[in-house]
Amino acid sequence: MLLLIIVLRALNVYSYLMLAYALLSWFPGAYDTWLGQLLSQLVEPVIKPFRKLHLQFAGLDFTILVVMLALNWLSRVLIMIFA
Repeated sequence: MLLLIIVLRALNVYSYLMLAYALLSWFPGAYDTWLGQLLSQLVEPVIKPFRKLHLQFAGLDFTILVVMLALNWLSRVLIMIFA
């Protein structure tokens, strides 16, 4: 049960990191800062496979939204299985 709680917390923190990564796109040059580079190194490996789905519509990229929904779904599945 403790392991489940740790995994769920990690998924929650990772979702917040993805949100911060998405918000950096609003600021020019933000990805070039040390924080932007750190977030890119943490988030890009998970986002990269989802980019193949071509989730860009009308100039907006919904890839991060889909990844965050997938993480939420994964959390719910883990809770149903182990709780």
